[in-house]
Amino acid sequence: MLNLYKLEIFAIVVQSGSFSAAADRLLLTQPAVSQHIQDLEAALGARLFDRGRRGVTLTPAGEKLHDYTRSILRLVAEAEAAVTDVTQLASGELMTVATPGVSVYLLPDWVQAFRGQYPKLTVQVQTSTTPQIVAQLQSGKADIGLIEGELEAIDTAGIGALALEEVEQLIVVGPAHPWWNRESVVCADLNGQNFVMRQRTSQTRLWLDSRFQAAGTQIQVMAEFDNVESIKRAVAKNMGISVLPGYAIAGEVEAGALRGLRVADKPMQRTLKLLWNQDGFLTPVVRAFLRHLAGYFPRLAPSTFALGAEAKSES
Repeated sequence: MLNLYKLEIFAIVVQSGSFSAAADRLLLTQPAVSQHIQDLEAALGARLFDRGRRGVTLTPAGEKLHDYTRSILRLVAEAEAAVTDVTQLASGELMTVATPGVSVYLLPDWVQAFRGQYPKLTVQVQTSTTPQIVAQLQSGKADIGLIEGELEAIDTAGIGALALEEVEQLIVVGPAHPWWNRESVVCADLNGQNFVMRQRTSQTRLWLDSRFQAAGTQIQVMAEFDNVESIKRAVAKNMGISVLPGYAIAGEVEAGALRGLRVADKPMQRTLKLLWNQDGFLTPVVRAFLRHLAGYFPRLAPSTFALGAEAKSES
């Protein structure tokens, strides 16, 4: 009879593309993973993988077993979700990866509220770039991703995406700036202004550069930082102005240290998105966290229980 644990290892090898990558994810040695696969092949009398220098690929027999394995694991996940009472769990955790603004300024409040409801559950939060987040989801190293950015230039094979909310990006100025008492600016005002920006390789910087180029706006970049806090401090000290989401400057605006101005003629907006691995299956803990997030984002509510291998992505 087929062993469920070995089928899970088989599925992770398929998803990871190699025994070594699967071993890293499973916290096993590569020989141990190889032995489990050999046991499966011996029990079935069929070779499941073609081994190569760049990894493994499924044989026709492996393809058939993978189809059945996905159905089996989906049923197991559905059974677990149907029966598990998350409030009675002694422990549980999920891994969330997010872009810097989301992880620093939004997730702490969401996690604190979630922990108030489920004090025995743990949410691990890791900050990363959008391409790295997609890679972590594809490899199964994270449960869900939250990004405020674009996916067009990234290989998102196997990744589902759900747009949660449009986030307006504001021109941020310090108290000494001539625009301090203004409510808004227009694109033409930005020409020749000194800017403090993210590093050139970041998704945010690439997005901003493309927006300025499309608008024919010529700016002067005075400094580049790899984190939002440094940008805010530089702007507060009148090194230049910047572009940041409103949620990232809420505290400073309230304290009178920064001010956010809308771009009246061409509002700048980015989309907050939820990402997940469409080949994966959501645990009851992950589903509980998504139900919690639905309180902030109504668009998530209808999809909470559908996210998984069978879900459709929506941008």
